[in-house]
Amino acid sequence: MAPPRVIIAGGGIGGLATALTLHQIGVPCVVLEAAREMRPLGVGINLQPNAVRELGDLGIGEGDLDRVGVQAKEWALVGLNGNDIYSEPRGRLAGYRWPQYAVHRGQFHMLLFDKVVERCGADAVRTGTRVLGYAKRDGGVRVTVEHADGTTGDIEGSLLIGADGIHSAIRAQMHPHQPPIHWGGALMWRGTSRAKPIRSGSSFVGLGTHRHRMVIYPISPADPSTGLATINWIAEVTMDSAEGWKQSGWFRQVAIDDFIHHFDGWTWDWLDVPALIRGSDGAYENPMIDRDPVPTWQDGPVALLGDAAHAMYPTGSNGASQAIIDARVLGAAMLEHGVTPAAVAAYDERLCGPVSQLILRNRGAGPFGLLNLVDERCGGTFDDIDAVVPPEERSAFMAGYKAAAGFAIDQLNAAPPIVAPGARVAGARAP
Repeated sequence: MAPPRVIIAGGGIGGLATALTLHQIGVPCVVLEAAREMRPLGVGINLQPNAVRELGDLGIGEGDLDRVGVQAKEWALVGLNGNDIYSEPRGRLAGYRWPQYAVHRGQFHMLLFDKVVERCGADAVRTGTRVLGYAKRDGGVRVTVEHADGTTGDIEGSLLIGADGIHSAIRAQMHPHQPPIHWGGALMWRGTSRAKPIRSGSSFVGLGTHRHRMVIYPISPADPSTGLATINWIAEVTMDSAEGWKQSGWFRQVAIDDFIHHFDGWTWDWLDVPALIRGSDGAYENPMIDRDPVPTWQDGPVALLGDAAHAMYPTGSNGASQAIIDARVLGAAMLEHGVTPAAVAAYDERLCGPVSQLILRNRGAGPFGLLNLVDERCGGTFDDIDAVVPPEERSAFMAGYKAAAGFAIDQLNAAPPIVAPGARVAGARAP
């Protein structure tokens, strides 16, 4: 009898992390990806220490991550007049046993893809294969797919993991009456520029107010000869969302002149925002969107994972990290329950409720909620932040978010591995 096989819909960060986890514990799998080829798309994302720990347990260490990003040293919020609201060290500088990384999303994605091909074989990821839906069957699931040439077919497996993103076909079938994608009115423009890093040299800086802000951080080391690094930036404004999103797509390239006027005058002795934006080769516009939580991520042998399960506002910088954690918790559940719906149920029980709360927390601004407080109390301009939001209130706010997102320092440092080293599903084949 052939060993039970897991079908993974979607070859993004969550899907590839799942494939690597299943390979680690001896479970055969195949990744079905709609794109015809894997390409290094996207700009900057953050990997929190909890995710970096899991990557290390997968054999993807700091040497690998240093090639696609930089270790973060500081997280800071700054008011409209350039004065600090809050700052703290990050990664090992904060006391974690693992660093935090700011990485180029596309390069990190290709790193995971290369690891999957290296470990699982070239046929482990089938590109040009879109999952259309599924049918539950005794002992497993039948998945209907559409190939790049327009033909369709079926693939059978023991479990189906829906890691097919915010527009997930699997989620749509599992929850046919789900509300449409939620847009709260925030519009973002993203790009990268070559510029000198600010503050610590590896700082994540949120600047402005909750409704009108910049996010800036490097995703490459500074060039020793020029001092320039690749700086990821996100420009954001909030507008009236009553009529919903009116553009034809969710992600499009736009001219810098279309939005740079929102940041006229954002210049201080340590940062020139308009110059940073104009230093970019291009910009991409997308609304800040998420999905309302659903009551379960499970339908028998089918599970949702990553953005298909919990697409969330990027305010917490932990969407990719949570997808990696999803994969690891699912792997741990299979170690306990085998490649069975019971494992999917255990995974769902552990994560669906808490992460659903995190979705709503991020919709309410996540850690950027401090900007809300400052805006409410002084309009975003101040001389003495302690008189606006006392230090203990600022620290408590940030500690609450870290705990909710699963990377509180003491808890994470003391936690055992999610997947025990060397653990294998009973009866699993050798790696």
